[in-house]
Amino acid sequence: MTIDQKIAEDLIANDISFVTTVPCKQLAGVIAEIDRRPEIRHVPANKEDEGMGLCAGAWMGGQRSAIIMQNTALGVTLNTLATLIQFYRMPLPMLISYRGELREPVACQVEMALHTKALLAQLHIPTYHFHTQADAAELDTILKYSFMCNKPVAVLTDASFWGGYGDQ
Repeated sequence: MTIDQKIAEDLIANDISFVTTVPCKQLAGVIAEIDRRPEIRHVPANKEDEGMGLCAGAWMGGQRSAIIMQNTALGVTLNTLATLIQFYRMPLPMLISYRGELREPVACQVEMALHTKALLAQLHIPTYHFHTQADAAELDTILKYSFMCNKPVAVLTDASFWGGYGDQ
């Protein structure tokens, strides 16, 4: 089973039937896998905060949801996370590609990487950092935690998790 299939299987096993995504090269495989799954309604979003609004609507309509996004747009989601997702105690698993670490080929990605974990910590959002694909063994438990306590959780997946930047 590929890592993309494992992630989709864990989402389905936790009754997540609505997923919104924002394009990212590192996440392309898992997005394609989710798009192939009839158990998951996949609705691409133009922006991450819009995607969170879609997830909130799905939750209010009785569906478990998740968002797949890139960390460089975390800043635009802060108001939505605090005043919608957290205020109304909505669970929201966030699978986030963590761009901007060592060997990052795009300089502008580095700036948000410097702030990502601090912003999540400031919002008291539990954050898990996956460096290797073996770390994904915890995804099922993390998803269960999000729905048990009605809180958003962030799963940061760095380039080494996805196989590097093509230089390894």
